[in-house]
Amino acid sequence: MTQPPLDAYVICTAPRSGSTLLCRMLAATGVAGDPQSYFHGPSIGDWLAYFAIEPSDGASPREVMSDVIRAAIARRRGASALFGLRLQRHSAPHFLAQLSTLHPELSSDRARLEASFGRIAFLHLHRPDKLAQAISYLKAQQTGLWHRAPDGTELERLAAPAEPRYDSAAIQSRIDEFTAFDRAWGSWFASENIEPFRIDYDELAAAPRATLTRTLAFLGLDPAAASGVDPGVAKLADATSEEWAARFRSERRRP
Repeated sequence: MTQPPLDAYVICTAPRSGSTLLCRMLAATGVAGDPQSYFHGPSIGDWLAYFAIEPSDGASPREVMSDVIRAAIARRRGASALFGLRLQRHSAPHFLAQLSTLHPELSSDRARLEASFGRIAFLHLHRPDKLAQAISYLKAQQTGLWHRAPDGTELERLAAPAEPRYDSAAIQSRIDEFTAFDRAWGSWFASENIEPFRIDYDELAAAPRATLTRTLAFLGLDPAAASGVDPGVAKLADATSEEWAARFRSERRRP
């Protein structure tokens, strides 16, 4: 396999933006690593447990973080030399702060990411329809079902099944939160002088393989690796989602 021009990439995103679909398809190509949220929770202890690392007695925070980064990179799948990372916006501040512990001599997040992972590219996966994103999150939170396969098989369930309940205040709260996440990513890209490769959720959902092909080309990988890769995640939006969206818009139009 030819060494790609990059060592790593980061998918900068927010919940319910299609990242599970994109990450699974990238992994299925066999050439783009196995992108996951390796640093999702704000706990170094959780990271150590996830990677089965037992720091030596007296290890400094810098040494511990170095061990974590090495373990994460080692998790790439198959023959791929490319490391992929999914970074949710709410997880970013803690993770980036730990990189400053690892590389205190560097003055920017981008420089610390490059020092940690090598030549790196940035992808921004976002969902323009914040109402749909908010409803998707609220329904998943209430029902416990976060992801389902195209054949109906449950891929990720975090709570016992429950009926979804319309809650306009909760929907608005999520809209505000997800809008803030997009703004935060935009500000971060500007401050770090990053022009990310942008992926629209609606384009990904409508044409997943075409989106995968474009993404592989951006990463300097063979676009043909997308051939035969099928979406392994189904949309959870349904009639209830449409009903909630229509009701929310109607309520906001009232004087």
